[in-house]
Amino acid sequence: MSKTLAPPRFDDVLAGYAMIKDRVVKTPLLRHARLDEAAGRPVFVKAECLQKTGSFKYRGASNTIMRVKGADYPGGVVAFSSGNHAQGIAAAAAEAGLRAVIVMPKDAPKIKTEGVRYLGADVVFYDRLKENREEIARDLAVERNALLIPSYDDPNIIAGQGSVGLEIAAQCEEAGVVLEALACGAGGGGLMAGISLAMHGLSPDTKIYTVEPEGFDDHKRSFDAGKRVANDPGADSICDAIMTSMPGAMPFSINNRLVSAGLSVSDSEVMAAMRFAFLYLKVVIEPGGAVSLAAALQGKIPGSGPLCVVATGGNVDPALYARIIAA
Repeated sequence: MSKTLAPPRFDDVLAGYAMIKDRVVKTPLLRHARLDEAAGRPVFVKAECLQKTGSFKYRGASNTIMRVKGADYPGGVVAFSSGNHAQGIAAAAAEAGLRAVIVMPKDAPKIKTEGVRYLGADVVFYDRLKENREEIARDLAVERNALLIPSYDDPNIIAGQGSVGLEIAAQCEEAGVVLEALACGAGGGGLMAGISLAMHGLSPDTKIYTVEPEGFDDHKRSFDAGKRVANDPGADSICDAIMTSMPGAMPFSINNRLVSAGLSVSDSEVMAAMRFAFLYLKVVIEPGGAVSLAAALQGKIPGSGPLCVVATGGNVDPALYARIIAA
């Protein structure tokens, strides 16, 4: 879809939210004095871990699938994902009465694969080190006469994710807060692109930052280079949700214009942020969803004024989460 359609604009984000606002959860902005103290500034946590299916991905999936005409795609929809996009597509497809097939890595957290199957979608596994998930998904879409829905390189996906930014801007305006900065984790960059469009339209003075795991800082290096660059294929992290090979083409065309800079955090800093969220915010955040909170706690986000960080998801393997919390 991204090869034939233009990148979304602010008006598309507004239209996307109008399409899905009665379906999505308007997630809260969480506060805690210990967080402000640790970060040295007022911090607001957008809790997308409390969204349907446990992550922001439901927003873009719903915005895309609500536009699909089942008669045009009798085989339903196909997607490829490590888990959160998969669950978002599975849920939105079920609501629309469409079949869904998801291509997922063999090492995806069990909670995510079980969530996809519970929502009625079929799962096809692949080896992330040896196989190309996009090729597998494209072949399945052709074979089944289904629509392939990318996880981030698509205008409707980006516009739907941008509803996160619209809610943040409205919630801050209601609270009388002018954000100095906003930070969000980035994998393919679709959520960041949507948020960037929303904030540029409603709060243009707010500085925007991507946050990534060390070893997967492709956005940071791409911003520095002025073009998309790839990660080392041998890199590893606990942040499975955002371990993409490089920024998506369409999201990068937006983020390269609107994002101020890219930041990175270590796995140990991510785990500390997950423990902090459990102890003080009383929410479960998965590793990939905790990177921007980690950056705030470590004082890595420039400025001293009000800051918003997005907790993008909470679908963490229970055994891994127990080990992290107990550490």
